[in-house]
Amino acid sequence: MLSIDPSQNTERENYKLLIGSIVPRPIAFVTTISKDGILNGAPFSYFNIVSSNPPMISLSIQRSLGIQKDTARNIIESKEFVVHIVDEQNVEKVNKTAASLPANQSEIELANLTPVESVKISVPGVKEAKIRMECSLEHSLELGGSETPGCDFIIGKVVQFHIEDDIYENGRIDPSGLAAVSRLAGNHYAKIGEIFEIERPK
Repeated sequence: MLSIDPSQNTERENYKLLIGSIVPRPIAFVTTISKDGILNGAPFSYFNIVSSNPPMISLSIQRSLGIQKDTARNIIESKEFVVHIVDEQNVEKVNKTAASLPANQSEIELANLTPVESVKISVPGVKEAKIRMECSLEHSLELGGSETPGCDFIIGKVVQFHIEDDIYENGRIDPSGLAAVSRLAGNHYAKIGEIFEIERPK
C-alpha cells in the first residue's frame, strides 16, 4: 500500500487524492445576490450537513490563487443564500453555471434556469430543483492557504425547506424520486444506484 506525506505534495496532487478518495460527494447548487443585484449561481461538492438542531449545512468554497469566489463574497456580504440539491434532471443546466463568468453576469441566465422567489430571504432560488433550502449565514471562516486563505468555510442555517410534493411522504424524502447525483473525480458523476439496508446495532 502507498503511503504519502501531503506536505511533500503540491496543492493539485493533494486535491486529486482528496476528490478521488472522498466519494461520492453531494452537490449543492448555490444561489446568491451580489451587492449590484446580480443573481449568481454555482455548484459546490465540498458540502454537507452540520446539525439538525437547528438545521445547518456547510459549504467549503475554495479560493483560486487566494481570490475569494463570487458566491463566498456574496454570502458574507448579504448573509443569505439558497442551496439546491442537484439531480439527474437539472445536472446538465447546473454544470453550465460552473463556467467562469465576470461578476456582473448571471450564471442563472446563461443556463436558462428559472428564478423563483424565496419566502424568508431576499435571494431567489431556481424552479428546476426538487429540493431547495433558504439559508441565513451562521458562521464564515477563512481556512488553509499559506500567505492568503485557501478557502471560505460557510455554515448556513436552513430557515425554509421547499420540497417537491411527489418525493415527500410522512416527513421522509424518496431517494429514488429525488434522483440526486453526486460528484466523483475529474468529469465523473454518480447516480444513486442500488440501495441496500443494514440494521444499526442496538
